[in-house]
Amino acid sequence: MLERQHLQILKAISLKGTVTGAAADLFLTQSALSHAIKKLEKQFDVKVWNKEGRRVRLTQAGELLLGFANRIMPQFEHTELQLQQIAKGDRGILRIGMECHPCYQWLLKVVQPFMQNFPDIDIDVKQQFQFGALGALLEYDIDMIITPDPLQHNAISYQAVFDYEHVLAVCGKSVLSHKEYVVPSDIANQVLITYPVEQTRLDIFSRFLTPAGASVKRHKIIETTEIMLQMVAANRGVAALPRWLVEVFQKDLDIKGVSLGKTKMMKSIYLGTRNADKMPAYIQSFKQLAKETSF
Repeated sequence: MLERQHLQILKAISLKGTVTGAAADLFLTQSALSHAIKKLEKQFDVKVWNKEGRRVRLTQAGELLLGFANRIMPQFEHTELQLQQIAKGDRGILRIGMECHPCYQWLLKVVQPFMQNFPDIDIDVKQQFQFGALGALLEYDIDMIITPDPLQHNAISYQAVFDYEHVLAVCGKSVLSHKEYVVPSDIANQVLITYPVEQTRLDIFSRFLTPAGASVKRHKIIETTEIMLQMVAANRGVAALPRWLVEVFQKDLDIKGVSLGKTKMMKSIYLGTRNADKMPAYIQSFKQLAKETSF
């Protein structure tokens, strides 16, 4: 079998011209070097080099191997350097599983300074794990969960990084926009627009409507935040969203955030990571930036 050591020997022979020089360069004995090449020659039934006195002349097979070594060895060395950088936390990729549909506006505020601080760390945000990221984290498909609804597991630690109020987004021309807060009966005749998430995990149902035995006129599913809020601005429905998100879009759309209940509905964004992992410096930094970033 062709091994990396054979390529190293061919490169050293090319540079030094003798078995003695190549062995010294590779910190091998001459017999160990010769044995490695003889084993390769026997396996493929070819001569790799011929000796001319102390000098060594490569055969056609040897020249072929040398050309391959010159192409592949720099890639070995580059990959090894990258592995060392990853081990030290200087290079890598941070794979994030998003369980928070409206969190992208907030995430962008975290990502920008993070990428400036860690130019060799890439970020990959995976959406297919919406409300299913825990399994992906346990299976090492992702490195971190961003979620407002952490599912507890003894192998996962969660850190709250951002508190916010969950409000009802309504049209600025709606009667509801004049209220200080709404109660469940206020939206009984409304079209409620939500993300495509299991109803039991939507706070507007689990913490607001269902405990009061209330419902809405119709429940409509929309995947995109921008379209959802366009619908709200057109007075074609209401949506439960973070107040900070409503305020971001308020600059361009006629919408308003109204508190859900007199006591308000408060939530937090959490970052979840595996307990067993040695946390790289860049993940620690991301968590710190996330904690310092809010609207």
